[in-house]
Amino acid sequence: MIAATIFLVALCLRPAITTVGPLLPQISADEHLGEAAQGLLGALPLLAFALVSPQVHRVSGRFGAERAVLGALLVLAAGGVVRSYTGDAGLWLGTLVIGCAIAVGNVLVPAIVKRDYATNVSRATGVYTAFITIGASIASAVAVPISDAVDWRLALAIWSVLALIVAAVWSPRARIPAELPAPAPVGDDVPVSVWRQPRAWLITAFMGLQSTCFYVLVTWLPTIEIAGGVSERTAGLHLFVFQGMGIAGGLAIPILLRHPNRRAAGAIAASIPTLVAVLGLLAAPQLAILWAGIAGVGQGAALVTALTLISLGGRTQAETTRLSGMAQSLGYLLAAAGPIAAGFLAERTGAWQASLVMLAVLGLLQIAAGAAAARETAAEKATA
Repeated sequence: MIAATIFLVALCLRPAITTVGPLLPQISADEHLGEAAQGLLGALPLLAFALVSPQVHRVSGRFGAERAVLGALLVLAAGGVVRSYTGDAGLWLGTLVIGCAIAVGNVLVPAIVKRDYATNVSRATGVYTAFITIGASIASAVAVPISDAVDWRLALAIWSVLALIVAAVWSPRARIPAELPAPAPVGDDVPVSVWRQPRAWLITAFMGLQSTCFYVLVTWLPTIEIAGGVSERTAGLHLFVFQGMGIAGGLAIPILLRHPNRRAAGAIAASIPTLVAVLGLLAAPQLAILWAGIAGVGQGAALVTALTLISLGGRTQAETTRLSGMAQSLGYLLAAAGPIAAGFLAERTGAWQASLVMLAVLGLLQIAAGAAAARETAAEKATA
């Protein structure tokens, strides 16, 4: 049972981010933010992911993975309070702190899952991702109602309470840490660095592209719908559908990912729904709830696929941790540009069509990268 507490950690890894999208109109009105600044606010956690992810293996090696996760939960709780209640500067500083804390969990959890569920990595990754999605979807759904009842600051800060509760549940693991093996030193002990492996670069590309699509949608989908005449509350519920359908996609895709010869098909199947949904938003925006649900299925499946490829891509625990750091560092650096670029295009054109076209192109690239990464990973495993 103690191994299952990793899934509770997953509940905390998205609410502080996904609650922002439905509240952006209110935040921007109070803080006088234009579309580009709103995009930067949405991208700031991703920039933190990119900066912190390569260093997480050092923190894990020194303090143990369990203690690193506990520290991240406590920092996450503090960041939520700072973001809401320390003024204009705190909005940006707290968002950055939140991103740094979540980055630790993002990197370590795939390695912990591989260690604790070595015989069924893809299914455990699906369950972990379902918990991520549950937290994210609930946060999206209740953001506007909480804001209407009190204000947007409490709607953001309330998720610090969840982080503290999970930290308390996790703390017994931190007292007697079950450490991941320390990363092997670069040199003769590591025949080929992950940074020199084609497989690692393909996994990183897929991780970055699926993350970009997700964070553009989670940041801007409510605003796109509101611009089309949908109410804030309804747009928030649509984002809840987007997040909630990710659970179905995430739990279904391991059926394909369990078999090495089917992983390329799984990566393609996981990526197509996002492209379909984006084209649907362009062609028939009045069916926004349908497209939100289809996009959600794709995003849940794509995240499980990315994390499974990371978990299976490392030959050892140390290599998995380094691969996770690489994929999430560069992947989230790419993803950080997505909300900013989408906001910039909307600001320059006065509409959201150009941003959706950009997203469709990214969806096509995601399909190609996922298929190539899955094939390369299967080939590496066959020759290992």
